Amino acid sequence: MIDGVQVKQLKVIPDERGRLMEILRCDEEIFQKFGQVYMTTTYPHVVKAWHFHKLQDDHIACVKGMLKLVLADFREGSSTHGQVDEFFLGDYNPIMVKVPRGLYHGWKCISEEEALVVNIPTEPYNKENPDEHRVDPHNNSIPYQWERKDG
Repeated sequence: MIDGVQVKQLKVIPDERGRLMEILRCDEEIFQKFGQVYMTTTYPHVVKAWHFHKLQDDHIACVKGMLKLVLADFREGSSTHGQVDEFFLGDYNPIMVKVPRGLYHGWKCISEEEALVVNIPTEPYNKENPDEHRVDPHNNSIPYQWERKDG
């Protein structure tokens, strides 16, 4: 796994009223600090990629549907420089992935329904000076193709 990335298994607690799933708590080792919480969605087969942050870490969980989350490490001096990791998260694998600053990351909705994603970054969004550095999802130097891998 890429240096600094952490994965937390999420526990779903169902009962006759519905279900509850904690994503991130301030008393856990994986927690660093709170910036904001937001929800975003991705339609089936859509790729939202690539970008990285210089200041914030992300904590990403898919609470409905399924995502293929991909991380690429091009940080100078990193012990895992050049490594690319995939994570499958959502209905069938309830996990939260901590994405450290500096890692290129993005995802593709791999379910047949819209994916609902919760992110808890360590910094609030700054509209005047966004901490978001983007690269085209398909035309870039990242050694990754978003197509499904059959076989």
